[in-house]
Amino acid sequence: MITPTKRHLNALKELINIGTGRSASVLNTMLQSHIVLQVPCVQIIPYNDLKYELKTLGGKWLAAVNMAFEGKFTGSTQLIFPTESASKLVAALIGEAPLPMDVDEVREGTLCEVGNIVLNGVMGSIANMLKLNFQYSVPSFMADSVDKLFAQNDGKSETVVLFARTNFKVEKLCIDGFVVIFFEVASLDALLNAIDNLIKP
Repeated sequence: MITPTKRHLNALKELINIGTGRSASVLNTMLQSHIVLQVPCVQIIPYNDLKYELKTLGGKWLAAVNMAFEGKFTGSTQLIFPTESASKLVAALIGEAPLPMDVDEVREGTLCEVGNIVLNGVMGSIANMLKLNFQYSVPSFMADSVDKLFAQNDGKSETVVLFARTNFKVEKLCIDGFVVIFFEVASLDALLNAIDNLIKP
């Protein structure tokens, strides 16, 4: 496995910021709400550390939009929110008071569409800058405890995670979310090699 350097992480942060910036522009137009998305922190961590990070930053219960991708390297990407933040975000977008995410299909559909826009923006930025092509699955929605959301992947020692904390600002409301990209080690190495080709002197 290639050891990620500070240059790799800075390049990934820039690519993700470009993608979230484009996503914010699309959301502004579609939803007629002023939205700013910023990614202040990007980490590459072992999969087994992910649950700890999410519990520390996001709490026990999460709402997530998942999208798989295939191409030169494969994996899946998720937009994850603490359920309270997810409810606040959707309420701000549709102009209603927050309600639990599991009682309203309209809210679930709205969050899934936001996830689709953000995840496609992020992966599209990576693909465009690194001159890669990906095929994407239809996004799916999940809401459960951290332990249950990630129980099916426990023990995957070969999986590594690109973990990007994302700040959503919607009409003066600051909401934290997380963009998480899952890679097998070989796929992460392919990504880092592509970045090396992009930023080489």
